[in-house]
Formats: sequence, C-alpha cells, structure tokens
Amino acid sequence: MLELIKAGGFVMWPILLCSIIALAISAERFWSLQSKRVTPKNLVAQVWQWEKVGHLDAKRIQDLRAASPLGRVLAAGLVNRRHEREVMKESIEEVGRHVAHDLDRFLNTLGTIASITPLLGLLGTVIGMIKVFAVITAQGVGDPAVLAGGISEALITTAAGLTVAIPTLMFYRFFRGRVDELIISMEQEAIKMVEVMHGQREQETGGSE
Repeated sequence: MLELIKAGGFVMWPILLCSIIALAISAERFWSLQSKRVTPKNLVAQVWQWEKVGHLDAKRIQDLRAASPLGRVLAAGLVNRRHEREVMKESIEEVGRHVAHDLDRFLNTLGTIASITPLLGLLGTVIGMIKVFAVITAQGVGDPAVLAGGISEALITTAAGLTVAIPTLMFYRFFRGRVDELIISMEQEAIKMVEVMHGQREQETGGSE
C-alpha cells in the first residue's frame, strides 16, 4: 500500500486524506441516521398518554426534546399545544427546518469528496504524463524504466481517485435518500400529533365506530 502511494506521487496524499474523511463521515452517518435514533416508534402515542393522564409537564417536554430529532420537533409543538392548530404547525415547521439541516450534516462534504477525488486523480495523470514527455525531450525514448515510472504515476493516481470517488458517491446518494425518508416520517408524525392534540384524530376514530 505504501509503495503504491509513493509510486503515485504527492497527489496520492490528498486522495488518501479524502478517503479517510469519507470513511469517517459514512460511519458517523450510518450511526446517526438510524430510524430508532431519529424517529423512535410510538412516540406520538406516548406523548398522548402523558397528556391524557396529566403528566405532560415542562420536564417531560425537555426530556423529549433532548431524546431524538423527532422528539425535538414534537416538543416545539407541545410547547404551544394550548394555542391554535396553526400556531402549533408553525412552531413545528420552524424547528423542523433546523432538524433537517442537522440531518444533512457532513453530506455536502461527502458530495464534495466524491466530486474532487476524480479531479485529483486526473491531476496526477497530467503530472505523470508531463514527467514522461519531459524525459522523452531530454533523453529520448532510450530508457524504458524512466518512462514507465511516469506512466505508472499517471495510472495509479487515476485509479486511486476513482476508487475513492465511486463508493463515496454511492454513500452520498444513499444518505441523501435516507434523510429525505426520515424528514417525511417526522412530518407525518408531527401532523398526527397536532391532529390528536386538537381532537381531530379522536373524532375520526369515533365516527368510524
């Protein structure tokens, strides 16, 4: 591995750094974007139970806010649960925008790495070919070993850049889709809570019976 890095020249070091950063971000996002951490199941039902028995106080709302991104969104609405439905929705939407931004954390960096690593590989290719032509100009084509060194540098950096870029782009697309799914799920749960707090869900249930 070290020999390949040396053979690829100095451009290999930023490519290697990009690969380490991409791996770290991917591991962190896999951990942070788990459904059980972002949108715990039955959270709205738990909140409604607290409300029915009179246990939904400031302490529980604070704990809910700190527990998960969905809890943070729901807590924003619960603080205004005594106000009109539209006030609850506005407060939820405001906090929801901040939560969505947090879920997107590091994804721009991941996308940037997927974009620049092929360019770094191309830069290494250009540098390697410049060395090849410089040797040809100075010495002719009589020394195949010298020519092979420049060609090798060109090919190694291209391969390295693509090796980092392809999986990084795949992870970027995966996490982007994952964030979109989680945001939609949180929106649905938040709307459900607003309707429950304002009696609409109960009325619908009662009518179906």
